[in-house]
Amino acid sequence: MAKTNDALKILERMIGDDIDMRQMIAEETLKAQIALMIYEARTAAGLTQRALAARVGTTPSVIAQLEEADVDSDALVLLHRIAAALGHALDIRLVPVPAHRQSA
Repeated sequence: MAKTNDALKILERMIGDDIDMRQMIAEETLKAQIALMIYEARTAAGLTQRALAARVGTTPSVIAQLEEADVDSDALVLLHRIAAALGHALDIRLVPVPAHRQSA
């Protein structure tokens, strides 16, 4: 087997056909994508974690945990597994609300 420095190829070789490992990686990837999405939307809005937390009615530490993908969400994992079982990918997005529909 040829040597490579490509981390994705190395990971692929290590995982092989381990379905459980592939499922875990997919779930962690989804959490990381959601964390990045929240961070990017918050910073684009010019908000601090504290300001976003105040708007949401939670604490800055909860926002920080979300942005660090440090939250285990049983519902998120279940949605991901349902999508996979149905041959689908879970696509979660934040989309802007038209100005006339925004609430305070």
